[in-house]
Amino acid sequence: MFSFHVPNTSPYIIPPTVRSTPQAPNAKHSERDDLSCLHLTHTSRSCTMAGGDDLKLLGTWPSPFAIRVKLALALKGLSYEYTEEDLASKSELLLSSNPVHKKIPVLIHNGVPVCESNLIVEYVDEAFAGPAILSADPYERATARFWAAYADDKVFASWATMLLRGKTEEEKSEGKKALFVALETMEGALAKCSDGKGFFGGDSVGLVDLALGSQLSWLKTAEVMSGEEFLGGDKTPLLAAWAARFSELDATKAVLPDVNKVVEFCKMKQARMAAAAAPASNN
Repeated sequence: MFSFHVPNTSPYIIPPTVRSTPQAPNAKHSERDDLSCLHLTHTSRSCTMAGGDDLKLLGTWPSPFAIRVKLALALKGLSYEYTEEDLASKSELLLSSNPVHKKIPVLIHNGVPVCESNLIVEYVDEAFAGPAILSADPYERATARFWAAYADDKVFASWATMLLRGKTEEEKSEGKKALFVALETMEGALAKCSDGKGFFGGDSVGLVDLALGSQLSWLKTAEVMSGEEFLGGDKTPLLAAWAARFSELDATKAVLPDVNKVVEFCKMKQARMAAAAAPASNN
């Protein structure tokens, strides 16, 4: 299991001045979002933005892709308006801001939308002052992009199959096996990329840290629900220590969803999926 008791050494915090804002009009859409399994009711909150920039983030609370954007904004010390989307009834703002994929997250900066989580993180890194998320070195940037993509293509895909997408016990079991393999691969990537330092980005949090770190609540949920240890032991000790360090950052503690809440959400989704599958199996 993860350890969450490493002393806090991070200077990063989110300035949270919050007020309610009206809900944007909703619109139905037949295409299911890749993360349509991760949604709640559409609500909004907004934070005071310094410097004249207007930032709005459209997301869902359990989505690791929205979480990584929140983390990037927090690392830069930026405030923003956040809107919780209902992916079963997507808002007109989401549909008009991301008309191609119609997915969250979307960051709207002074009226201009930026889509796809890793692209948003890079945009935030380039557009705003603060701690650098990507290295100035071209090779290190390319390497970070490679492993950030791997975290999505392999780690996310594996636990999503195990917990939410697998329709049979065999599919879920294959997802669990793939997750062990993916995390062992990330263990090797951490050893190489960190060069013996605390994070994938070295001394500070980088793109790969955000890509994998945004999934930590779900990885912990996978441990709770399966009884397996995915981070730790003989195979991933470096990742376990990294997860503890990352989880103790001020920005992370303010953004990562509570594991118990994610566990309950996951159980609810599984129950709904089982109920939906029951009539089909009886035919």
